[in-house]
Amino acid sequence: MVWRMRRKMYVRLDCRNFRGDVPCSYNATCLACPKYQPQGTKILIIKLAAVGDVLRTTPILFGLKRRYPVSFITWITNPEAVDLLKRNDYIDRLLVYGLPDIERLKTERFDIIISLDKETAALGLVNQIEGRKKIGFGLDPKTGNVIPLNKESNYAWELGLSDELKFRKNKKTYQQIIFEMCGLEYKNDEYILNISDDDKEYASSILNKIGLGSKRGAIIGLNTGAGGRFANKSWTESGFVELIRLIRNNTNMDVILLGGQREALRNERIISQVRGLAYNAGCDHNITQFAALIDTCSLVVSADTTALHIAIALKRLTVSLFGPTCEQEIELYGRGVKVISPADCRPCYKMQCKKEVNCMDLIQPEDVFAAVQKVFAECER
Repeated sequence: MVWRMRRKMYVRLDCRNFRGDVPCSYNATCLACPKYQPQGTKILIIKLAAVGDVLRTTPILFGLKRRYPVSFITWITNPEAVDLLKRNDYIDRLLVYGLPDIERLKTERFDIIISLDKETAALGLVNQIEGRKKIGFGLDPKTGNVIPLNKESNYAWELGLSDELKFRKNKKTYQQIIFEMCGLEYKNDEYILNISDDDKEYASSILNKIGLGSKRGAIIGLNTGAGGRFANKSWTESGFVELIRLIRNNTNMDVILLGGQREALRNERIISQVRGLAYNAGCDHNITQFAALIDTCSLVVSADTTALHIAIALKRLTVSLFGPTCEQEIELYGRGVKVISPADCRPCYKMQCKKEVNCMDLIQPEDVFAAVQKVFAECER
């Protein structure tokens, strides 16, 4: 599209380098510019939360670029997930969920809108934006209930309606499911996460500060917490204490404790019990600094939470612990082992659990340590 403006200025509004409020990066007039790149197929991805789910959605970008090589991809997400997507070269425009960017989107027309959340904020947004083709989930105008927007999304929608299907019959990973929703071929595509040099230097400084400088060998990172949405996603403190002892008594690897602010006191208690057998990496890092710390680890032990997805994205070895959530939906790409609670009531996705001994209590340190040994043994083959 070429528009003729006042003073005979020609602009190409559909060039991916054109903004309209400042000169483009090439500072050239559109008519003679050799760098013209048409936007092509305009695609909007609405994936707001949670942070780990946003990250594990990034493989869809490979499928979209294979199907639509000339395309302009906009992704809107919640503020807490933005920094994990900022350095993603497959995203042409990254927007933050909030009034300014929502109002902007409502003025645009997209060729394809992909809505992958069942949360009210995302569902309401997809209904308000004009798109030639809509994929995923939206709201039924008559009832206000969640509905699939295309026939390929029926299976994903039905997973939310049937515990039998989601908990027992389904064998598809999350990535397989979202590729199917979009009518794309899944080729075992990986997460996308790029760590900045500044964050890598920050992580190195933290290791130096806690006494793991250049002398360090392989590091096992233990992420001790999990999100609070579902009951009992975190493993027990006593389990981590015993696991640390098993690692230190049977290997020459160092152990660091990882976590967010919710885990600060928990990690201090664990450190006090193991008496010099592990290092506390701290819990006051931002999300990209936290990712850089995970990147220093050879292997990460974590429940089904953000740290696990960051470790998967960074191609770290993983041992993942599952209680209330579905292990089959998590893709480890052949670099990990899943330790699954033997509780007969799991998975459940319950917000509360009144059982004295819950599913995560039943995971034994010896089983987790055996999984650690298995991952390293398989990696050496």
